[in-house]
Amino acid sequence: MPDTFDHVVVGGGIVGAATAWTISTRHPDRTVLLLDKEPEFGRHQTGHNSGVIHSGIYYTPGSLKADLCRAGAAATEQFAEEHGIPWRRIGKLLVATDERELAAMQALAERAAVNQIEATVLTGAELREREPHVAGLGALHVAATGITDYGAINRRLATLVEEAGGTLMRDTRVLGIRETAQEVVLTTSRGDVRAAHVVFCAGVQADRVAAMAGIDVDFAMVPFRGEYYDVRPERADLVDTLVYPIPDPELPFLGVHLTPTVDGGLNVGPNAVLGLSREGYPKFSFDRRDFRDIVTFPGMWHVARANVRTGARELRNSLSKRGYLRLCQKYCPSLRLDDLTPREAGIRAQAVMRDGSFVHDFLMRDTPRTLHVVNAPSPAATSALPIAGLIVDRVDGASA
Repeated sequence: MPDTFDHVVVGGGIVGAATAWTISTRHPDRTVLLLDKEPEFGRHQTGHNSGVIHSGIYYTPGSLKADLCRAGAAATEQFAEEHGIPWRRIGKLLVATDERELAAMQALAERAAVNQIEATVLTGAELREREPHVAGLGALHVAATGITDYGAINRRLATLVEEAGGTLMRDTRVLGIRETAQEVVLTTSRGDVRAAHVVFCAGVQADRVAAMAGIDVDFAMVPFRGEYYDVRPERADLVDTLVYPIPDPELPFLGVHLTPTVDGGLNVGPNAVLGLSREGYPKFSFDRRDFRDIVTFPGMWHVARANVRTGARELRNSLSKRGYLRLCQKYCPSLRLDDLTPREAGIRAQAVMRDGSFVHDFLMRDTPRTLHVVNAPSPAATSALPIAGLIVDRVDGASA
């Protein structure tokens, strides 16, 4: 292993792995290291992803999120096809169950047209004809939405980095960051690593890593647990299409949905419950440092005051399987309590500013020789390849 690298990418989730691969392909003469603190790449957000290839229908037309999602869906499908990773375009139904949601559905249909996404408005009868087990006053059908295995894509990207001559370091924790005019020195659990430039894709630890690099951190990474259930195998054919509720535009979460998987399964989720451990996946996980950081961050108190009812409802449904079921029965009334079997939760890294505002789009911070990907929200998995291109553009611009 060389003593010094041209580029180091810290964080081997799908965005980090895609970034390392993009550097390797764009600059084959440069040395690249992909480093992660876990024994396997993609162990956190990527490894707990629902597998949806998003179309970009939710996002503000012309926003970075909308553009990256549209490009990312095409790139994800092409990558999966080229590398033998399973994927299917099965479509999505956004189901309206009351008059308020019908109005929101029409607004989404208009947004889809501006975003150049094909979407068809269905009546309640047309919805029932398409999906007999789904009920609603109407639905928006988005044919372009698909499913894949992002964990497999993540692993393949890391392998491609190595095949291109890059270096992979797992089970290596960054303990300190020192930047000079000539280089960045990473103090790690396996010794010092030197690089001309470092990209940090640290997910839920992004604020701590940025602070370690000397950046004035005006945000906090807040963990939201996304809790899932699997539908028992004999009922996995309940729907053929992804089925979503109409989302709340004020929140960065899409609501509990039914998701067929590429291996023939069906899962339900996720909800969004404040987590008390950034990397604690079992229910009731608690970490003293993580809890202290939440309660001492002023922005979190703003979030709590603004979302008391929503937070209480999510917590209640988290504690009650029957309450969780009722969320699904709004649009899938034939789903039963004994259909739901436990599945490991995921944790979403959500950046929150000091004033309590959620960061809805991508957020980056940099120094002369480091770039920190702070907020890479859903659809980061879908958009990983074009996000990586954007990151490398910024790195190339900084080093020019």
